[in-house]
Amino acid sequence: MTTSLTESPLAPDYDRSAMTTGIVHIGVGGFHRAHEAAYLDRLMRRRAGAGPHDGAEPTTPGGSCLEWGICGVGLLPEDARMRDALESQDHLYTLIRKHPGGLCDPAVIGSIHDYRLASDAPEEVLALLSAPTTRIVSLTLTWDGYNIDDTTGEFRTFAPGAVHDAEHPGEPTTAFGYIVEALRRRRENGIAPFTIMSCDSLPGNGAVARNAVISQAAMSDPELADWIDGSVAFPRCVVDRVTPRTTRADIADLRRGVNVEDVWPVVCEPFTQWVIEDDFPAGRPPWEEVGVQMVDDISPYELMKVRLLNAAHQGLAHWGRLLGMEYAHESVADPMVAAWVRAYLEREARATLRSVPGIDLDDYISTLFRRLTNKAIARTLLSLARDSSSRLPRFVLGTVRDNLTAGGPIRLGTAMVAAWALGSEGLDENGGRIVVDDPLAEELQHLAAAQRAGHGTAFISHEGIFGGLATNDRFRRTFVEELEALRHDGARARLRNLAGRTRAA
Repeated sequence: MTTSLTESPLAPDYDRSAMTTGIVHIGVGGFHRAHEAAYLDRLMRRRAGAGPHDGAEPTTPGGSCLEWGICGVGLLPEDARMRDALESQDHLYTLIRKHPGGLCDPAVIGSIHDYRLASDAPEEVLALLSAPTTRIVSLTLTWDGYNIDDTTGEFRTFAPGAVHDAEHPGEPTTAFGYIVEALRRRRENGIAPFTIMSCDSLPGNGAVARNAVISQAAMSDPELADWIDGSVAFPRCVVDRVTPRTTRADIADLRRGVNVEDVWPVVCEPFTQWVIEDDFPAGRPPWEEVGVQMVDDISPYELMKVRLLNAAHQGLAHWGRLLGMEYAHESVADPMVAAWVRAYLEREARATLRSVPGIDLDDYISTLFRRLTNKAIARTLLSLARDSSSRLPRFVLGTVRDNLTAGGPIRLGTAMVAAWALGSEGLDENGGRIVVDDPLAEELQHLAAAQRAGHGTAFISHEGIFGGLATNDRFRRTFVEELEALRHDGARARLRNLAGRTRAA
């Protein structure tokens, strides 16, 4: 007979009945439960076990951190599934950390103590957001949830949800409609604003959230928008932890392995990182006690992740797909692909980075490779290559531009672009199909067809993706050379040649 989560020996040892809501999180999914909620659970456990002589000075009332309990909010009717799953087990769930080699390390997380479905009880959600005890509103919405135009970077004021929430601010439907209305009520009642913290893996996530909130407010109340701009903090943060979708097999394995019944556990890799800009006027948990880096300037950490980790993903994806591979761990296990990725990171990407306080970049790169070999976290190359028309400009082309400006090497980065361009023609080197999963798929395939017909620079002529690179003579020349070499020699030979160079052009 299986054990409930509340009776499990893995259950939290702190008094969950004493928790109050200090953080409201909009968009509870796997990543939030594996990341922010897991850090907070670790902090509450640490404080619960701390004696009077442990050296930890309390930085929150009572020293227990239980006033920082999380209440999740779902905006859509389909979020009822998350609500029901959490409510059915007292908002507890199992976090399953999957290590290389098959070892699983489960823990029961208790930092989420409540959940509200906005579509069922909008006033309850507004009251929660307006309460003085709510001091942080955190978000995981994915890019689409921020309602930002991909091309202009501006808030889409014409989107139906934004229009509705501007015309009916007291009856919001979107995350930013709820946030703006709650901030209006707090202002009217003399309650200090909460801090808004985006936890989405987006460069400049705090600025993205600020843009969305202020733009939504300006549609109905420009004066309120000005107040928000001057009074509300939007700290940026860097988040990192791979959290694949939970499968039925994961649920069954948990039941067999530790005799626990959990309707919706979360699976993740052991590695986790969180760097936060320390800007919380209304207060915050002492996250630094559990490994979070609280910093004044987040920029070097953002650039490190984008130009090392995210760029490595792009390289693995586009080279691996040309070679007919399916998973990231296959690609990184290939000696030629791995050698190319390491060469790109060390010769071209790293040269564009500033010093990153508290981070050893050599160790960061080595850890990156160890993470990618974890077969238990099976990441498909299709998922890494998805939306390359927006990912590759952010993760790779900035490095190319900086090296062009500095007179540095660009060949490895440009070869990655050539691998993407060749793959966009639709076939790998074994004749297998390469699926182009991208909002610009039709345009990319049209340009790839022109490229295949002999127009060698057709693919890089897309100004929305390549901007001024499309007319840069050095980039164009290097791209054509790499594309022709790929066609003539094949991907594996080209990888060997590029990785073996002592200098890149």
